Amino acid sequence: MENETYKEDLPFLMKWAAKIDGTIIDLACGTGSVTIPLAKKGYKLVGVDIHKGMLAEARRKSANQHLPIKWIEQDCTNLHLNAKSRFIFTVGNSFQHFLMNKSQDGLLDSVNRHLELGGIFIFGTRFPSAEALLQPSTEEYWKTYVDNDTMNKVDVYTISKYDPLTQVQHYITIRRMINKAGEIIEEKKTNILLRYTYPREMERILSANGFEIVDLYQDWNETSITDDSTQMVYVCKKVK
Repeated sequence: MENETYKEDLPFLMKWAAKIDGTIIDLACGTGSVTIPLAKKGYKLVGVDIHKGMLAEARRKSANQHLPIKWIEQDCTNLHLNAKSRFIFTVGNSFQHFLMNKSQDGLLDSVNRHLELGGIFIFGTRFPSAEALLQPSTEEYWKTYVDNDTMNKVDVYTISKYDPLTQVQHYITIRRMINKAGEIIEEKKTNILLRYTYPREMERILSANGFEIVDLYQDWNETSITDDSTQMVYVCKKVK
């Protein structure tokens, strides 16, 4: 997976994990790219995701490293973990996959119910900048990476269209695998929908779901947010 090498969020989460005792919950954990490194440091982790295939890969990786992580297949908008935590997080811009007001509230309500009073919830989401929302609807080059299995180069392109009425961006991602001779030997297209939430809007929904914003950054290095940011990293505390 081309995003497996992304580790910018890890030092920030490690810092918070060191402050808090007990079980840590990783929501929308995927294949465990953050869950597993935290567990390797000795923290007690629960990873939750709705995707069976990703959890299977996460279980395989953690079993290979003999890590006692509890992996749970559940919908993050309707969690029933029979556990409380002082630290819950979701990364990888997973917040954007909750497209409707109802699903955003469902996620935050689920987090609130599983957090101790005074507990911390951390998440990141893309900033709704003009650059992000007004991308051309034509095919645009994004990046290139090397496929770990075949060692072939993969060129990645995107097509995007933003719907201002729903605040949802429709993304088509095109991956073209190229052999050593420079020929395209395979092309895959995937579709994804991403909800953008504005800072003032986020203040309201977090407060309505029992959270106080402790800090807001533009990246995982704790840089102050500005009007030309591309990311929002929220540190929230359960206050009711």
